[in-house]
Amino acid sequence: MIRVFDHYVPTRTVMELGADFSLLTLAGMASGATLLLLSGTSASLADALPVIRTPALAYSCTMLLLFVAFGVYQRERGGSLRLLLLSALMATFVSVGPLFFVLLHLAIVGVHPLRFLALAYVLQFAGLVLIRQPLLGAHTRRLWSSKLLVVGCGPDAQAVASDIQQRGHGAYQLVGFYPSARDETAAPQLPAPLFCNADDLATLADAQGIDEIVVAVRDQRGGVLPLRQLLECRTRGVRVHSMAAFSERLNGEVPLDSLKASWLIYGNGFAQGWLRTTVKRLFDISASLVLLALSWWLMLLAALAIFIEDGGPVLFRQQRVGRSGRLFSVLKFRSMRTDAEKDGVARWAQANDSRVTRVGRFIRKTRIDELPQLLNVLRGEMSLVGPRPERPGFVEQLTEQIPFYAIRHSVKPGLTGWAQVRFSYGASLADARRKLQFDLYYVKNHSLVLDLQIILETVRVVLLGEGAR
Repeated sequence: MIRVFDHYVPTRTVMELGADFSLLTLAGMASGATLLLLSGTSASLADALPVIRTPALAYSCTMLLLFVAFGVYQRERGGSLRLLLLSALMATFVSVGPLFFVLLHLAIVGVHPLRFLALAYVLQFAGLVLIRQPLLGAHTRRLWSSKLLVVGCGPDAQAVASDIQQRGHGAYQLVGFYPSARDETAAPQLPAPLFCNADDLATLADAQGIDEIVVAVRDQRGGVLPLRQLLECRTRGVRVHSMAAFSERLNGEVPLDSLKASWLIYGNGFAQGWLRTTVKRLFDISASLVLLALSWWLMLLAALAIFIEDGGPVLFRQQRVGRSGRLFSVLKFRSMRTDAEKDGVARWAQANDSRVTRVGRFIRKTRIDELPQLLNVLRGEMSLVGPRPERPGFVEQLTEQIPFYAIRHSVKPGLTGWAQVRFSYGASLADARRKLQFDLYYVKNHSLVLDLQIILETVRVVLLGEGAR
């Protein structure tokens, strides 16, 4: 894992991004050079390179952003060539219009933009199949995997092993378990070897080539852990993690079950400096104005469709809890009947909710109902990215039942968020608890880089209708 502005990015992803940028740039340059030379307007390759450099970089940067948006680098893809090509194909379809427009303004004399794109796309997919996948496919996991040792062999240790198997996607190679003082007589069924705690931990880590150690022991009182040996491992360059820190790195969420207030207080993250706040606000204003300029016609059509089907108010105002617990009225296009909560009782939205109108079902699925919240962003009540705002009644209930829930209100709520692109629609206490784990990760590690990643992934969520109800 590589830490970029407090956000953890898998080493595999960084390698794939670098390889794809190089491959896409070469595809663009090869396409432009080939067509330029065939057109007879350039005498040599040396003459062609300065002409095609900018169009090729525009092509590679646009495609790379769309690759991110369409999930080419999702960990769940696990090196599958089929999923890689499917995601790349969807990104390619979406790219034709924007790239054609860009290439018209970066015209290569004698080369039609569509011919440039057609040849670049062919070279792009050939490179993915013949170069990228063989170099960075599932069979080359040793290039980015870390050898990992788990201290402990109880339920928590087994949960760590399960996370590695289900969500690690080759990032970690589980070498074995090193029992704590209370585990020495335990002999559970484990997915990796159980070492003897009579062996020196530092010597064992050196002999096994261990890169990282996870301490999966919740109760650490009474000399349960070999602290001196753990310290020696740390000074030798072996990274040592708590369960909470490791889950944060692996899953992109902060686990509530193993979370302690001391870790939140003394750990890294939760940056709220003036520079970060100013940059985020400027980004919110500029991005919201651009989105309003691009989507005004869509908002107008949605308003007309709502009025024609059901009459009544087009916009729906509802109290939500914002930063520091302040209340504000969130704006949405109305997607439910006007009598949806005539008894005044707040309810979770359910799948196939009978209260949702036909137009409402479509605008929910496509997230068009959320577009009026761009006005909330411009007014400073919301941000473009952040935890989704909840209703006061739900917040009161969830704060009482879920530890650390109030922390999500230390930043502005968002139009989209880390929980929205990582988890489905929340409609229960258990869902709210899981979503909080993603929200805590965002609050702890938020940065402009993470915001941009979330916005790009939101494109995929909207286009594929993931998680909507």
